Amino acid sequence: MKKLTVKPQAIIFDMDGVIVDSMPYHFIAWYEALRPWGVRVSCFEVYAQEGERWETTLKGLLKREKIKPTRKVLSAIFRLRQKVFKRYFKRHIFHGAYELLAELKKQGFMLGLVTGSPLNEVKRILPVKLRSLFTAVVAGNQVKNGKPHPEPYLRAAKLLGLEPQACLVIENAPLGIISARRAGMPCIAISTSLPKEYLSNANIVVNRLDQISGYIPL
Repeated sequence: MKKLTVKPQAIIFDMDGVIVDSMPYHFIAWYEALRPWGVRVSCFEVYAQEGERWETTLKGLLKREKIKPTRKVLSAIFRLRQKVFKRYFKRHIFHGAYELLAELKKQGFMLGLVTGSPLNEVKRILPVKLRSLFTAVVAGNQVKNGKPHPEPYLRAAKLLGLEPQACLVIENAPLGIISARRAGMPCIAISTSLPKEYLSNANIVVNRLDQISGYIPL
């Protein structure tokens, strides 16, 4: 079994599609929020852009349809997106996620969370029992540059008091993988949202969260 060669001091997780099975709800929210504006978005588009700041994703979709992304338009669509997400979302933590995080912490790894979702959404989605396992949390509204820029993961490393190369990232999206690698961090990707061929920039790709521990040097 292929493993990473250096034991990390910290393991930093993405949230959506890694810990929480929330990506279908994000697609529904974007689809319904954009529909009144005549913008059609596919499931693949939403999944492929996961991790970006919402403003960046939305501006790109509007410009594609030649709609001027004014602050008023952006705010109106995002408020509707949040409303739809809240209406439909049902919390489902991936099987074994809490047990994995608790075991990694018990083994001495520091844990971090980096997500493109706003902090208030993180607090609403993650149970306190699970959220308390993370030493550092970096949400989308806490950085200037979202994924694929390295800032989110570099900020997490700083909060953990570690050099980037001492951190291992667990991701499920292409932009998140690029962000991690640009930050100088190795990355294990999970194919929960997209097929493995879209995750090829990761060091290792697995099918399920409970498979990653076998690839981490102890």
